[in-house]
Amino acid sequence: MKNASIGNFVIKIMLSARDFEEKQILFVDIKKGVNTEIKFWNDNVRLFQDGKNQNQLSCHRVFVIFVVGDFSLTSYVIRNCIAYGISIFLLKNNFETYATIESSAEGNYLLRQEQYSNEREFEMAKAIVENKILNQYLLLKEAGALSKNEFKLLMKEKTEKIANARGEKELLGIEGSVTRSFFDGYFKDIGWYKRMPRVKIDPYNVLLDIGYTFLFNYIDSLLRLYGFDTYKGFYHKTFFQRKSLACDIMEPFRCIIDRQLLKSVNLKQINKDDFKYQNERYVLPWKNNRKYVKIFLDAIAKNKNEMFRYVKEYYQFSMNDDREFPVFKITR
Repeated sequence: MKNASIGNFVIKIMLSARDFEEKQILFVDIKKGVNTEIKFWNDNVRLFQDGKNQNQLSCHRVFVIFVVGDFSLTSYVIRNCIAYGISIFLLKNNFETYATIESSAEGNYLLRQEQYSNEREFEMAKAIVENKILNQYLLLKEAGALSKNEFKLLMKEKTEKIANARGEKELLGIEGSVTRSFFDGYFKDIGWYKRMPRVKIDPYNVLLDIGYTFLFNYIDSLLRLYGFDTYKGFYHKTFFQRKSLACDIMEPFRCIIDRQLLKSVNLKQINKDDFKYQNERYVLPWKNNRKYVKIFLDAIAKNKNEMFRYVKEYYQFSMNDDREFPVFKITR
């Protein structure tokens, strides 16, 4: 164990699992022509529209606030968000994050020393890819696209390939091949073409972009809560202003968004008439986004405790040589 006293102290000052169960995601959809404000009042965060109180939550129950649309924040609101450990993500109408105010433990220098001098990165990358593939195969099995025996054989084959991979390019090749076949098999009954991030070639790709965006930001909030430098990854390469670690850790959880998309299609919650085709791409008009945002935020909220547990275990793994890398297994 490395620096046990400091590492354990950091965990103690973080949220416990029981505390986190009560935490909520607050989504603020800025309506055109409506004056929207966030205010703090007696340990409560309030949402006002045109001067009327629309919603109120205890500051101790809010974990992250997503704001979509043009919005102004006062220094008082920012100061209180930091004091109560509330992260804010400001998103454009297309759900691209353009600014963040995040609760974090940036003073955890021992964690960052371990992060920057990590000699286990390739083995960690293998673990992330294997976990992602496990959940993809579990979804295929759940959907009836794989039998129990086929699931076992495929997992055995891919696990061996991953274990024997000699470099990052080979590992990326394994992941990419499985992911392409996963999308083709899992979404085959909904008229699926192919996955093209941010290109928005069809409504399904638009919705996956939305779901993955919220998932990414949520994972990033959890990582920063423990003091990780989310720009320093171990699987995704480090590029300027790319939060590579958040990209890494979200990989096993992408299945949550994938499953929700198929479920929403089957429940007829998705209406293609809600989307417009312009400039050779599909867009979701502002007036129609609330329904789809709620669908994916609800899916994330249902799995928030598992995400919290995973990040906590990843923190413990990072600070201790004898800890196992965490695993997230999607269940019914």
